[in-house]
Order: sequence, then structure tokens, then C-alpha cells
Amino acid sequence: MRILVIGSGGREHALVWKLRQSPLVAGSEDIFVAPGNGGTASLAVNVPLKESEISALVDFARSRHIDLVVPGPELPLTLGVTDAMNAAGIACFGPVAACARLEGSKSFAKEVMNAAGVPTAAYGVFRDLDSARAFVRSHGAPLVVKADGLAAGKGVIIAHTEAEALEALDAMFSGQRFGEAGRIVVVEEFLQGEEVSLLCFCDGLSALPLPSAQDHKAAFDNDEGPNTGGMGAYSPAPVLPDAGLERLTDLTVRPVLRLMAERGTPFRGILYAGLMMTADGPRVLEYNVRFGDPECQPLLMRLTSDLADLMLAGARGELASRRLDIRPEAALGVVMAAEGYPGGYAKGMSIEGLDEAESLDGVRVFQAGTRREGDRLLASGGRVLCVSALGATLAEARDRAYAGVSRVRMDKSRFRRDIGVKGLKRLHLL
Repeated sequence: MRILVIGSGGREHALVWKLRQSPLVAGSEDIFVAPGNGGTASLAVNVPLKESEISALVDFARSRHIDLVVPGPELPLTLGVTDAMNAAGIACFGPVAACARLEGSKSFAKEVMNAAGVPTAAYGVFRDLDSARAFVRSHGAPLVVKADGLAAGKGVIIAHTEAEALEALDAMFSGQRFGEAGRIVVVEEFLQGEEVSLLCFCDGLSALPLPSAQDHKAAFDNDEGPNTGGMGAYSPAPVLPDAGLERLTDLTVRPVLRLMAERGTPFRGILYAGLMMTADGPRVLEYNVRFGDPECQPLLMRLTSDLADLMLAGARGELASRRLDIRPEAALGVVMAAEGYPGGYAKGMSIEGLDEAESLDGVRVFQAGTRREGDRLLASGGRVLCVSALGATLAEARDRAYAGVSRVRMDKSRFRRDIGVKGLKRLHLL
């Protein structure tokens, strides 16, 4: 079986690592990654194609007789890579563009939630600044202001005051912060509670839920600072134990699958519900249409099922005959980022100590913003590594992951020191 993975982050390194374990994959020469990174280069064949070059990706898949395409990030999905691969007769585990709008347009996602009866926050959708400002003044703060389009996980602003909300609207509608992504703005009520991620393998009708995970979006400890693409994650999240997975899937994922199928655009791929567990019950904050990064890394460390088989079955609409086998251990990942991220940051720092980190029991280092220059591994992005670990308990997984971090040497780097603390507090271990 020959597979093409699209993307260049830590998520894609983890996907390649897990796909290489499949009996369906003969070796590294049968997995290609476009464009990949320094980590995928040691497990597969990196291909110098951008994730946005849809026609070139299709041509490559045809020329190399690819059996399965796995898009990692959201951009190629919203640009229609699955539609293009399907037209070429190539299986692709990801939603068609009509379904990828669930992530590509927050206003569309809200419309679908309402139509499907999925609980979510009250909201308004605005295409002009004056009406949005009037809404803010009439409702008061706190509010959440969201750019409608894709903004690399950073297009959500929590406004604690009316002035902050108005400032966010000004920045979005002016195009200064998010460009076209902020042409339409969603303003919604601020929900109190604890966030948790529910990701499901979907094949158009069936949904197989993975264990819960919790991401850490803020740049700094104690959830302070600007939003990032994610500074760490762990699984399971005690706020959503395994016993509640099916009920939450019935509430937040399966209704969307039924609706999209009724509309003639069945959803196949990973549907990720970002949930807020409020005092009044769970509410969906947003949908993503792919594995989260860094949730993917700890989740795949716990998955023991054949990922290649699962994805091929999902692309073919055959998941009803499959099951997910999950390790009982907890897993936790800590992102090591370049100083300055998510703003401007340095590049080119030498990275050492990965072998020392991975010599620790249960530790695996997934590379994101890295590149190889001869025998040297260099930093090339804002989020550089995700040091991940398995442990019998969340506390053990956390200790092992941070022990791995301590063995990595990279100048001008930083990381959050509180990944997993919310879970430990909920378990009354802190």
C-alpha cells in the first residue's frame, strides 16, 4: 500500500509514525509526505510540494500509484483536495470541500449546528462593522469574537470588556489581523467551563470516537497570553471520561453526519468537536475537520488499531465493521516553541538531544518546524517539537514528557510548564 500524507507539522510526523506501523505498509519508500519536515524525512520520502498545490498533488499521486491520501492540515481540505483525489479515483481520508466548510467558515458551522440540533453558544453573524458594534453594545461583555475563515487556530479573541470586543471587531473588519478570514465575523456568548476535544473517525454515516483530549491554546502558563496553534495536549481528559464518549458523540457528531449526508455531502474523515463542558451541559465551540495538532500526537500514541486500515475504511464508507483499540495508558505532549511564537521568532537554531529524550521509557519526540541540513537538525518554524510520553497515569505521562523536554537542547526556545495540570487538579492530585 502506498500512502501520501499532506502537511509539514508535528501532526504529520505522528501520522507517518503510526502509518509506518501498519502491516499494509511495506516500508519507508511506500509513504510520501508533501512537503514533510526533518522528522518525516527519517520515516518516509519527503516531496517538495506545498499543501496548497492541489493539481500538483493529484498529479504526484497518480504518477506514484498512491492508494490512500491523508491530508493533515485544514487548508488542502478547504481547497478541495479530497474532491480532486476522488475525481482521479484515489482514496482520500478527509472531507470534501462542502464538508470542510465546517472548519473553513464558522458561520456555516453555526448554521449546521442549529439545523442538526447540536447545542452551542448563542451568536450573531456580521458582515459589516456597524451592526457588529451595535450587537456588542446591546449584549455587553464578556463575548467571543471570531474571524469566520481560517486563521491558523488564532482567529478567536476572548473579549473580557466591551472595549476589547470593539477593538477586535475593528481589527477584523479592517483586514489588519486576519485578512479575508475576518471579512465575516461571528460574535457569540462567552461560555464558562472546561474545554475538551472529541475526535471521531467518520465514514459518512458511522462515527468511531477516540478518547478525549485537552489542548492548551494560550502561549503561556495559566492560560495567559495570545492564542497559538497549541502548546501541548494530553489524553484522556478527566472532564470527559471514556464512559461519556458515546453519549457526547450522539449529541455533537452523529447529528452532523446525518445532516451532511441528507444534504448530499457525506462527511468522511476526522470530525473534531471542540467542546465546552458548562454547568448547563456540553456546548460545541467549533468543529475542525482533521486531527488537531498537538492532540494528534498523544492520541496516536494511545491508538493500537491499524491506522492505515481505519483511514482506508473511512474513505470507502466501511467503518461500521471496524473498532478502535486504545491503550489504557495516558499520554501527554509538550510543545517546544521558538521564543517569540506566535509572533515573530528566530529560526535556524540547532536541535540536539532527541535520541537522549527518546531513550527514556515511553517518550517519543515528534518534529514540526524542523529541517535537516546535512547531519544537523535545525529549527524552521514557530512550533518546533512535541515531546510526548505514555504513562500508567496522567501524572506519570506528564513526568516522562517533561523529563524528555529536559534532554532536548535548543537555543531561543520555550515551553509551557503546566500541561496536564487541569487534569491532575480534576483528579485531585494537585
